[in-house]
Amino acid sequence: MEPRRCSVCGRENDPDRLISACGRMLCPECMYAGSEPLSIYPIGYVRNGLSRPAGAFGLSGDKNSVSRIELFPSQKMFMHKLEEEENITVVYYLHDAMAPKEKFRRGLDGKEVGVFASRTPHRLSRIAVTEVMLVKISGTTLFVRGLDAINGSPVLDIKLGRKSIDRNMDA
Repeated sequence: MEPRRCSVCGRENDPDRLISACGRMLCPECMYAGSEPLSIYPIGYVRNGLSRPAGAFGLSGDKNSVSRIELFPSQKMFMHKLEEEENITVVYYLHDAMAPKEKFRRGLDGKEVGVFASRTPHRLSRIAVTEVMLVKISGTTLFVRGLDAINGSPVLDIKLGRKSIDRNMDA
């Protein structure tokens, strides 16, 4: 592959290392201030009928339908008493996100904002967090409602949901 130059520092880089952001190609050193990448492994995958139309914002499919989170069998040991919870927080990887834009019109109210002032799936870290209702568990498969992850999204973590914490604190 032919090397390309970072639009910030001008250094040549392998095109596979450059990151597209705000219509520019940046090297990892400029984009992430020289930080080393992290190793994060998925613990399972999302299975549902949601998809993201190519080049479009929003989701295709029924957002209110039940999604499955298929955890790896090795995760069973970490699920003790999970079935007793009503709400969980799902941390997942945005594997099919487009490059982030510096500014855009937020769909919620049309206000011009940056990524950090929005809920856009086109994020710098490609990490998303959503609180969902836990419907049931079968083996290592969680059935949840309210998940906005598309089919095939790698699940990175499961946590007790904020609504469950608030409910227990009020009791």
